[in-house]
Amino acid sequence: MPAQAGAARIAGIGMDIVRLERVQRVFDRHPQRFVQRVLGPGEIQTFQRRYARDPRRGIRYLATRFAAKEAFSKAIGLGMRMPMAWSRMQTLNGPGGRPYVQLSEPLAGWYAQRFGVAHVSVTDEHDIVAAYVVVEALAQPAGAPLNAPHS
Repeated sequence: MPAQAGAARIAGIGMDIVRLERVQRVFDRHPQRFVQRVLGPGEIQTFQRRYARDPRRGIRYLATRFAAKEAFSKAIGLGMRMPMAWSRMQTLNGPGGRPYVQLSEPLAGWYAQRFGVAHVSVTDEHDIVAAYVVVEALAQPAGAPLNAPHS
């Protein structure tokens, strides 16, 4: 099927599954350090509110954000190498609750040169959480071949 003009192309997909008990164990050993290392500023505020109301909800939030960061790093093909760092990729929620990706420097600049929009979805069940990230390719100039190598 031919590609349609203006249609988004997928540049990367990442997924991660995390057991809640694993996150709980690390949090129990190093609560403040783990939160500061993994979460960005906006995520920390939400975590603190949720944890204060119900520690189990706080840990679920922490685990979903950890999974989202891992999935994002896979989608962009970096893993946890510079400029990727956990706290530089935040999964925040819009007014209706829909999650979105917010990046900070130097990851934001690196990402903007290579990729388009990032889409994130997170879910949690009894003992596991999961995250799925789809990263769009940058828009191609009119007339550019669709299979041109990506730098």
